[in-house]
Amino acid sequence: MTQAGSGSQVVDVVNATGASPIVFVCEHASAFIPPHLDHLGLACEDRRSHAAWDPGALEIGQRLCKRFDAALVASRISRLVYDCNRPPEAADAMPARSEIIDVPGNTGLTAADRQARTAAYYLPFRDCVTEVLAARQAPILVTLHSFTPIYNGKRRDVEIGVLHDRDSRLADALLESADLMPFDVRRNAPYGPEDGVTHTLKLHGLPQGRLNVMLEIRNDLIAETGQQDAMAGHLAGWLEAALARVTVVGGRA
Repeated sequence: MTQAGSGSQVVDVVNATGASPIVFVCEHASAFIPPHLDHLGLACEDRRSHAAWDPGALEIGQRLCKRFDAALVASRISRLVYDCNRPPEAADAMPARSEIIDVPGNTGLTAADRQARTAAYYLPFRDCVTEVLAARQAPILVTLHSFTPIYNGKRRDVEIGVLHDRDSRLADALLESADLMPFDVRRNAPYGPEDGVTHTLKLHGLPQGRLNVMLEIRNDLIAETGQQDAMAGHLAGWLEAALARVTVVGGRA
């Protein structure tokens, strides 16, 4: 991986000079918790669970980056330290509880504590995404996530979620091409904008009028290398078809 300059210890950029207008972003690529935070008081199994990161999302991003000759921006910090898909004012930017897991190291954070985490982990990531997008003409923002098959004891049947905020152009094109995918594909599932999950899209896509979408993949479908290869292949063809559809229907890429 090629590291970013400022704040390189918390964010990675892969293929920064790639020719594609697509920029893939993986906000929850890592489960790493800096040593000085003392594991946030979490047990080992909790630090490796889906609460701490999005298993498989980085590997999908790396494959798509290579397929499209696109850039990939990935956080190197656990979302329990700072969730880079949340603004600093959001309570769950540094959650005291994630699903059934309490996070002792995030309990009782002061305003100064939160400001320090924001400066150390969120701002370098935000600025890096800004720079990589700005280096492209008419960039296209695609964020990549994975989700657990069972959440709060309930099974999730959806396999791939296509998430969007107010700008649904790319999401609509993907859903119109969903017959290309041998999966249960749904709009704004298992989360939607009402759950506060579209921060990156709202910050880096909507104000600039850029095509943008958030893809959620159920993590049992991308747990192994072979699954990751197959899923990346499916996603690449799907994205290509959707982008061609947007260009034709919308008159612009």
